Amino acid sequence: SPPPPPSSSWDAAYERELQTFQDIGDAGEIWFGEESMARIIRWLEKRKVPLDSSVLDIGTGNGVLLVELAKSGYMNLTGIDYSPSAIQLSEKVREKEGMPNIKLKVEDFLAPSAELSGFEICIDKGTFDAISLNPDNALGKRKQYVRSLCSVLEPEGFFLITSCNWTKEELLNEFREGFEILEELPTPKFCFGGRIGNSVTALVFQRK
Repeated sequence: SPPPPPSSSWDAAYERELQTFQDIGDAGEIWFGEESMARIIRWLEKRKVPLDSSVLDIGTGNGVLLVELAKSGYMNLTGIDYSPSAIQLSEKVREKEGMPNIKLKVEDFLAPSAELSGFEICIDKGTFDAISLNPDNALGKRKQYVRSLCSVLEPEGFFLITSCNWTKEELLNEFREGFEILEELPTPKFCFGGRIGNSVTALVFQRK
């Protein structure tokens, strides 16, 4: 797959979404589609994760996942993104949906601020993918991501990751320091040249 755009073009993408949202009130592209949000919420409900658990959405983008979590009754929600335009957009989405209890912050997850800690659940849809594709020291950034995750997620906390780039085996290897796999969530399968594969991998880890 092509290397990701530098962060300035992510900002440009969110600027465009911000403009579209202001023009027509549409939250724009929902990364990975709605089914991945439904899959995450179903798992939390199945696990009977308490509604007051602290949840961090890493790379929240337009914040739509947090809105869906709030609609499902979750009350302690935080979204971070290193793009100020993304946070502006998610603030607009939050206001339109009337969800004042969602906290939103501009944060670089690879250098998290001290107050970003004590979360019981961390969710990543595509942020680890984007970091992994960074042409500038991707390996170091992936290791830093795992360190950051260990610092913000409580022991025994859950980490739900949805990836388009990594297989289950690769993700197990990436997160072997400090995490154990709880389960793989079912994702749509695609068929290519007679072989069946997954275009999306969704895993739940627990911090040791």
